[in-house]
Formats: sequence, structure tokens, C-alpha cells
Amino acid sequence: MKVMTLRSPAGLDTLRIEERADPGDPTPGTIRVALHGSSLNFHDLGVVTGKMPSADGRVPLSDGAGIVEAVGEGVTEFAAGDHVVSCFFPDWQDGPPVIGDFSRTPGDGIDGFAQAHVVLPATAFTHAPKLYDSVEAATITTAGLTAWRALVVDGGLKAGDTVLLLGTGGVSIWALQIAKAMGAIVAITSSSDAKLDRAKRLGADFTLNYRTHPDWGRRIADWTGGRGVDQVVEVGGPATLGQSIDAVRIGGHISLIGVLTGRGGEVPTAALMAKQARLQGLIVASRRDQQAFVRALDATGIRPVIDRRFPLDRLADAFAFEMSGEHFGKIGIEW
Repeated sequence: MKVMTLRSPAGLDTLRIEERADPGDPTPGTIRVALHGSSLNFHDLGVVTGKMPSADGRVPLSDGAGIVEAVGEGVTEFAAGDHVVSCFFPDWQDGPPVIGDFSRTPGDGIDGFAQAHVVLPATAFTHAPKLYDSVEAATITTAGLTAWRALVVDGGLKAGDTVLLLGTGGVSIWALQIAKAMGAIVAITSSSDAKLDRAKRLGADFTLNYRTHPDWGRRIADWTGGRGVDQVVEVGGPATLGQSIDAVRIGGHISLIGVLTGRGGEVPTAALMAKQARLQGLIVASRRDQQAFVRALDATGIRPVIDRRFPLDRLADAFAFEMSGEHFGKIGIEW
């Protein structure tokens, strides 16, 4: 069976196709899945570039989707022929967060989905959205579900709310689509006017180039008439958090998701206190949340935005494209 592995020391030049033994038939409680698609995330990039150390020979990619080939004894949720998609935290089934690391995250602490077949517990998957292909389905595992949790599960999004999104990567574009489908009013920032034009075509109500307007937090607040936005999906981290606090309303909600500008930095505590805003860190969500997200996608007909698709044997090229920052939405891998 063909498998993409990451050899030590990690780097794009140590990604290679290898042959490994087929995983065989499913055992009780497991399913055998023929994988056909994945998508790239900032987390995956951290693993393959060595910024997030992983084991020598690790199979990368935290997202995976494909077709069930067989089910083990006791499995009733799935049947052969079902289209399924993986879970980022296969051990977090329901309820409040119980995991604070990546020791059991595919493509990091355990082998991921850059391979032809897997045999895993049935609880490590959910049904895929009904109209999606495998690459589209794989985009929900990390980026889509993170946006869903930020806006809906934690943020309690409702029609008429105002939302600020930073950048036009996978999480932010998913959040734009979710927010508009639910009747929210959305502002989005980028350093690219061309990307902002694309965001407008997806329904963004207000766009702002943060390089042209470095005081973008205040400008977003002005756009709301001085009230501030109800929610911010904060993917930048320490270098953007102060502006996000400027943009949010008194009593608003900031979902702290990304560390694109670094892993540590000063938090403007006085400004945060004055806003009496809720600053909540999050890492993806539970399997139950993913099942709710899939139902919402089936009901709304949202389809993910995939900038480009690469074959598995060009995985290094796909990561290089991600590093360029030229993509809008998700980067897909298919085989």
C-alpha cells in the first residue's frame, strides 16, 4: 500500500512515498476506509516543517475522507459504501473539551491520512456531507469545524449579528460562508485587494486592507457605528489581538484560534477588561459538534472554497503553495 511519510529531520524535502503493509480487515468496532481526499491546514504545515515535532516516519495530514469498504463486528452507524470523513480529535466524542494537546491527533501524535487505506475505530469518523466529494469533505475536519465551533457552538451566532474575520485562509473563508448562511453581517480583512474582491463575491458586507489601514480595529468599530462587532474570529495571535479587541463590542466574543503572528505576546488586558469581552481559545471541536456541522451543511447547501487540488505525490508542492500565502480558502489533496 502506498503511503506518504515524513522522515527526520522534518522538511518538505523529506516527504516521500513508501510502501507499507495493507491494514487488513476491520476488527470489532472498527471500519476499513479507502481514502481519496485530504486538505492542508496550518497545523499540518507545522508538522511537515518540523515546527511541531513528530515521530520519524509519521504519515502526515489530519484531514481524511473516503469510502467505507467494510465494517467490523458491532458497527451499526456505518455500512460498506458510506462516504465518511475523519475527526481531528478521535477520542473527544462529546461534551466540553477534554484534550489539550495533539498526542492523538492524526498526522501529528498518530499517523494521519496521507495513505490509501486505514482501519480505525468507527468513532474516529462521521458521515460526510451528502453532496461533497472526498476533498470537499476533508475540509470540514479541521478548518470548517473550527469555524463552526467559534461562531455557533461557543459564540452563539444568530441572524443579524456582526462578525469580523481576519484573512482569507481556510478557517476565515469557512467562517464567512457559515456566518452568511445564518444571516450574519460580516467584515473581513486581508492584505490583498484581489482576495477582498473574492470575499465580496462570497457575501462579505465590508472589506478592509489591513496594510492600507493599520488601524483596522478602530475602522471596523466605526463601520458598526461605534458599537463594535459581536464576534471576532481571531486567527492572527499576538500581533493582531489588540486590534481585534478594538473592533469588538462591549460584552462581545473573541475566538482565539490562530498563532500566525507568534505563540506568545502581550495581551492588552486593560482594553480587554474595558470591553468586558470574552476571549476564548479553542482547538477544533468534538465528534458530536462535527455531526451537527454536517447536518447544517446538508441543510444549507454550503460548498467549501478550494483554491487548488494537488495529487498526493505532489504533497510537498502543495505545502509550498500554502507557504506562499497565495491561496484563498482551502488547498485540497486527492488521489
